[in-house]
Formats: sequence, C-alpha cells, structure tokens
Amino acid sequence: MQGLSTLCYIERDGQYLMLHRTAKEKDVNKDKWIGVGGHFEADESPEECLLREVKEETGYTLTSYRYRGIVTFVSGNGVTEYMSLFTADGFCGEETVCDEGELQWVDIERIGSLNIWEGDRIFLRLLGETQDFFSLKLVYDGQDGLVSAALNGKPMDI
Repeated sequence: MQGLSTLCYIERDGQYLMLHRTAKEKDVNKDKWIGVGGHFEADESPEECLLREVKEETGYTLTSYRYRGIVTFVSGNGVTEYMSLFTADGFCGEETVCDEGELQWVDIERIGSLNIWEGDRIFLRLLGETQDFFSLKLVYDGQDGLVSAALNGKPMDI
C-alpha cells in the first residue's frame, strides 16, 4: 500500500509549531511530536494539500512556504508513504484547536528532546543544514526502529 502526504514545519522566532499527536487511539503517530500536515485528497498537488492541511489543523493560512524535500517512509509492514516536506515562515490568521492533538510552539534546539521518530531527527537536521532540495529514504522495521536511511540515493550512517 502507498500513500501521499505533506508535512510542514512552521517557524516563528526560533521555534517550530509542533503537533503532539494524542487525540486518536489508532494513530501511527500516537504520542509523537510532528509538524503539521496530512494526506492528499483527490487531484491535489503537494502545495494544495499543504495549504489545506495547515489551515485545517492550525487555523493559519500560509503566506510564505518552501518545498524542501521528499521523504520516502518504508514502514516495514507493507506501507510506503511519500511525504512532501515543507518549511514555512509566513502565515496569518488565528490559531485554532486541533482535533488530532495539542499544538505547541517549541524552540528548535529543544525538539530533539521530544518523543519524535528517529527518521524525523534526520530530516530536521537536514532542514537546518541545507537549503538544497533533498530526497530522503527511511526504512523502519515495522515498529519504531529505523533500519536504514539514504540521502539522495546514498546510504547514510544512522
């Protein structure tokens, strides 16, 4: 099975808006901290999905955003997700309550201490290190264990 999704890290004053996924019982991201985003609807482009999902989850309308990379998640249990990764530094509107968990602005340097996926640590580091568009493949063991990673087709040490 394959899926298409977006994920965005909205930045303000050295912080990212993070979503602590606590609301849904059957959630692959249960109790994890992630950016905001979600799955494509029919006929959407990555940018259209991004704008809709950010508005639905946060109440914000993005006014400045950048497509940063494509992340291929191989779950290890038959699901592969192709995630379009964005950052944003401009938005307007009023923050709303998210039905998927709690939204919180977190200092970027503190994010590594949160309960995040191991692969997220890699692409969050890449977001800080490079301005280039990148392709990252993350292979998991069917649980929470990261088995391998490849950046732009080249294996990485994990």
